[in-house]
Amino acid sequence: MNIDGAGVVVTGGGSGLGAATATALAESGARLTVLDRNEEAANARAAELGGIAIACDVCDTESTSTALDKAIAAHGPIRAVVHCAGISEPAKIVGRKGPQPLDQFDRSIQVNLIGTYNVLRLAAARMQESDPVGKDGERGVIINTASVAAFEGQIGQASYAASKAGVVALTLPAARELARSGIRVLCIAPGIFHTPLMDVLPQDVQQSLGASIPFPSRLGEPDEYAALALHMIQNTMLNGEVVRLDGAIRMAAK
Repeated sequence: MNIDGAGVVVTGGGSGLGAATATALAESGARLTVLDRNEEAANARAAELGGIAIACDVCDTESTSTALDKAIAAHGPIRAVVHCAGISEPAKIVGRKGPQPLDQFDRSIQVNLIGTYNVLRLAAARMQESDPVGKDGERGVIINTASVAAFEGQIGQASYAASKAGVVALTLPAARELARSGIRVLCIAPGIFHTPLMDVLPQDVQQSLGASIPFPSRLGEPDEYAALALHMIQNTMLNGEVVRLDGAIRMAAK
């Protein structure tokens, strides 16, 4: 799909992978809407890129519906959604203080899996109403974000891994169902990336994590995630696929 002049939405676009993706899409001529719970961060990114920002809770139907409708009102039909909103809250199933509080597990599922599904269903419903474009009659593409933890979750990642595994499992059936409407569904499963969450770790720990990656032996850069998302949007034959972006790492137990 050619996104030059097309309406695109990036969730979690105020920082990290989402911010880099927002930049790449805007620089490719897309008409950008940045969604984020952090309204200040979203506004800063959108202002820098000539887009608009909308505060949004991806777990909430009304909040997400309103945000998507505002994006359409500002930029016309939504042709691409890149969903980067998510959380990571490490916790052992049974720790020193006993079993993990169930509400912590529920929060991971709510934000990472249900939030992903909420954006997917609401965006797809609006894409279906748009006119098809291009020789293939495409209406749009939705790219979700999983993690290599979906495949090799480490100790302390049970909640996170379960939520991201759900995002992986969602990809193919969603792509098959929405194919009749000319809507593609894809998923990126990043490895260890240099995001704001990583900055809380000491530099030597970051270097050690980077060295554990076979090649290149460094942390992934958000721009590399953004480049893959952009290619996925542009390459119409990519559909129903989960792509690991991880430098060939396979996570150890801990």
